[in-house]
Amino acid sequence: MSNREGPAMAGGVSSPGAVDIDAGVLDRMIEIRRHLHRNPELSNHEANTQRYLRQMLAGEGMTDIRDVAGFGLAVDIVGTGKPSNRKIAIRADIDALPIEEESGVAYASTNPGVMHACGHDAHASMGFAVAAHLHRSRADFGGTVRLIFQPAEEDSPSGGKRVVEEGVLDDIDAAICLHVDPYTPSGKIAVRPGPYTLACDTFDAIVIGEAAHAAKPYEGVDAIAVACSMVGELQKIVSREIDPYDPLVISVTGINGGSAYNVIARKVALKGTIRSGSDATRERAWRRLREILEGMAASHGASVELAIHKGEPGVVNDGEMAALIAASGKACIGPDNVLDTPGWTIADDFGYYSEKRPSVYFRLGIRNEAVGSVFPLHHPRFRVDEAALKVGAATLVAAATGFLSAQPDSTD
Repeated sequence: MSNREGPAMAGGVSSPGAVDIDAGVLDRMIEIRRHLHRNPELSNHEANTQRYLRQMLAGEGMTDIRDVAGFGLAVDIVGTGKPSNRKIAIRADIDALPIEEESGVAYASTNPGVMHACGHDAHASMGFAVAAHLHRSRADFGGTVRLIFQPAEEDSPSGGKRVVEEGVLDDIDAAICLHVDPYTPSGKIAVRPGPYTLACDTFDAIVIGEAAHAAKPYEGVDAIAVACSMVGELQKIVSREIDPYDPLVISVTGINGGSAYNVIARKVALKGTIRSGSDATRERAWRRLREILEGMAASHGASVELAIHKGEPGVVNDGEMAALIAASGKACIGPDNVLDTPGWTIADDFGYYSEKRPSVYFRLGIRNEAVGSVFPLHHPRFRVDEAALKVGAATLVAAATGFLSAQPDSTD
């Protein structure tokens, strides 16, 4: 059990059963995924995606569809079977990335410079399949499943943060999401309790030196040389100051300065990201970043202006919820296809959900050399093995109905 905010779940979860989703729903799932892939939209600009998903959900007879977090949607599927006051949320993110697609698929992006290179089109289409199946079978369960089609996972302002701030989880007991995983074989799932993604912060630094003629660099302070020294020194925080078993990644992802061949640059801008696995390490990384940049600047006779921007927290998987996903996967695809593997170093704003409610984030394997789904997330040649999507949808359905069918005790 996590100690994060949220109701106790002493009632536990029941044993999930196998799920058989109608072939027509699965076909529509693939159709939706390909439409979204062909028409990707960036974070906080998902107007057409929102409109299209609303149309698809309404086409299945769902009426309780509302806007959330700007360009997102939420829809409640209320079971009419055995009474249950339990409510569970399933998050599916919907935004794309500023990447020029090189995947070669027939349904490649028609929006230049924008691509679903992180699989959010697959997440949204699986969310549709879950909603459609549950809506059609609502007489078989009690309680409520809230599908949240969330915008802006990839960029600020965060859609996940807005979902929490708007109170979308206030009446929810627990939350689930999955992410496609090109490192895990197609059709398998991976889950583990405890920390599962890293917190993500960003930083911007302006190195300020003194301009001079390029023929007389000694008359100025070369901001480019200072910035280069800073980049190298920052790498030592991870390699020389942090326990290898304590996750931390610091990456300088941008450097910009100088405007002429014959002028020593006065200003250079650096930017980057800090990924951390614990609050203590996060705070230490912030402190050491500032100390090193300020110290390096002073030692070169320069100065630095640093801004650190706090981002999403890490996802912490609740023990009971992780066990629910493992049991659901075993019921749907067999024990051999459920992997107990560590989390990964990516960040995900589902961390805001896991701060608010007992939650679980699991990975759906899509790696299949036969269809070319072997490239990493955020790669221009990224592909999804669509055959794996029915596994993800079935596991989500099994987990949601398994959670709702449990009998909570009086502490719930």
